Amino acid sequence: MRTMTTTIAVVCTALVIVLALAGCTTARAPTKSNAADLAAITEFNRQYVKAINDGDSAALSALTDDDHMMIGAGPAVAGKAALNETMARGFAQSQFAEVWMPVETVIDGNLAYQRGTFTVTSTPKSGSGTARTTHGNFLRIYRRQPDGSWVMTRDMLNTDRPAAQPPGPGPATGKSP
Repeated sequence: MRTMTTTIAVVCTALVIVLALAGCTTARAPTKSNAADLAAITEFNRQYVKAINDGDSAALSALTDDDHMMIGAGPAVAGKAALNETMARGFAQSQFAEVWMPVETVIDGNLAYQRGTFTVTSTPKSGSGTARTTHGNFLRIYRRQPDGSWVMTRDMLNTDRPAAQPPGPGPATGKSP
């Protein structure tokens, strides 16, 4: 009887230790290769930047979903129709030369995000004015489509240019400039 009690105690102690150790680890889903998805997003980016640099609103529209949202310095541009209008207006006024430098791409199921930097030079088509170059950071969210392709659903960016100073009291005198 004593041997059986000792055996049960040892088994229970071992079970408690195993369960305690199992509680210390995090269950992870098996990872699969994202190489094909990374390649698809890289190709998507090539097409998207080409459409910007070519001034091709139709190509940009095809690469976004209906509820696409672009968030930048001004009001958010919500929906494909608003994006199409905004881009057509921009393309009518300027020629763009844009470059994206992704720093991080994370793919999780049917969503992916990408963070990086960009440089864009806009040159007025009117011939008056000078080209203006802006640098900044972006964060984009992509959504996988039923056919396996990717579209952009969210696009957030900021520029490295300092914000315009609002009129107001000067720092030292308290008087308006």
